[in-house]
Amino acid sequence: MQSNTSRSQPGSPNRRTFLGTAVAASTVPYFVSTPTTFANESANDRPGIGCIGVGSMGVVDAVDHGKFGNIVAVCDVDTNRTQAAKHDEKIGKGKADAYEDYRKVLERDDIDVVSIVTPDHWHVKIAVEALQAGKHVFCQKPLTLTLEENQLIRNACQKNPDPVFFIGTQQRSDSSRFLRAINMVQKGLLGKIHKVTAGIKGGPKAGPFPVEIPPAELDWYMWLGPAPLTDYITRRCHYEFRWWYEYSGGKFTDWGAHHVDISLWALGLDKLGSGPVEIDGTDAKHPVPFKDGYPAIDNAYNTSHDFNVVNRFDDGFELHVTSRGDNGILFEGEKGRLFVNRGKITGTPIEEHWDKDAYDDEDRKRLYRGKPHEAHKANFYRCIREGGLPVSDVYSHVQTMNVCHLSAIAARLGRVVKWDPQSERIVGDEQAATMAARTPRPGFEIPML
Repeated sequence: MQSNTSRSQPGSPNRRTFLGTAVAASTVPYFVSTPTTFANESANDRPGIGCIGVGSMGVVDAVDHGKFGNIVAVCDVDTNRTQAAKHDEKIGKGKADAYEDYRKVLERDDIDVVSIVTPDHWHVKIAVEALQAGKHVFCQKPLTLTLEENQLIRNACQKNPDPVFFIGTQQRSDSSRFLRAINMVQKGLLGKIHKVTAGIKGGPKAGPFPVEIPPAELDWYMWLGPAPLTDYITRRCHYEFRWWYEYSGGKFTDWGAHHVDISLWALGLDKLGSGPVEIDGTDAKHPVPFKDGYPAIDNAYNTSHDFNVVNRFDDGFELHVTSRGDNGILFEGEKGRLFVNRGKITGTPIEEHWDKDAYDDEDRKRLYRGKPHEAHKANFYRCIREGGLPVSDVYSHVQTMNVCHLSAIAARLGRVVKWDPQSERIVGDEQAATMAARTPRPGFEIPML
């Protein structure tokens, strides 16, 4: 018998009340880490690393982490994955301890850094507990599942400022395309920007899927964690969790975490207190029927596959988050248009090389907050050793995720949603406000700080 997962456990009044305290957080300046030493200094001062989540992306990240430290523990609720990572010559090298419970990783004094590459609905709970354990954290994007989680993780970083917290938004390190585009916008070479289109494509359509017996190597109960308890469906799990609102925000958060991030950074709108005031989700479709913002069936992909959500700011600027057109970001300004994605950067400003004398190593260093431009994880480990705010920080990422979550909420309801970016509250729509938080399953609550 399937449980009622379609409503994703919306927040209770007490949890909604929490959002009213956000205005205080929005006035707090960035907290930056201080230089650190590692617990296992005898091993050439290389940090001890624990990798929580070693699926497809988790393995890629683990290999990279292994270049900077010693991976002493791997963890996953799928034992096939832990054993593969344990014996991978680029990860565990047959020496790392393998766990199914992430708490075993956080308990270890010889672990300085944790890499969190789990499904989205687990990110914040593990990250908060890792910060409380004094670990430096690398967490894959998208960091959060809800608007409330944005505030919870930001508060956790403010209360635990010494560990470095880094988000895996690797486009922030691409100097030949994304940083070049950001520099051009920030230096005013395109004039005033009046519209940005973040093309993120739409989620797939598939289902209905049959209920199955979980495979022996998978702890399905633990995989679900904070999410509602439901029967096992293969297509809910592992990579495909992205297409279920119970565990993700679909393309709004999966790719929005990248392209919305670059859009806001370029325009200086990734600061606390910034954000849209109106989010128009009237032009959005889902692959299954919805009622009151929640999927009416629970055996098929349910994240939006066709949408153009318009985020309007109080100065008239519009950020369109759309499934239509090319994947990438189009900046439209008074003087020209500029398109950028992972494969190219195009437009008259590029053809005529408008930034010929306005983009150099000093510009890249400025964007890297005074540190030299280098690979994504190199910046993470540099910040651990030297202190300072990393290029991909929690504070700017929260602003991105506000836009991503609001876009998803407006699309799910199919209407315009109002947002107060100062208090960080949905206003004038009680139903939409209930979607700002979710009640986790008992025993899987995020620690309240």
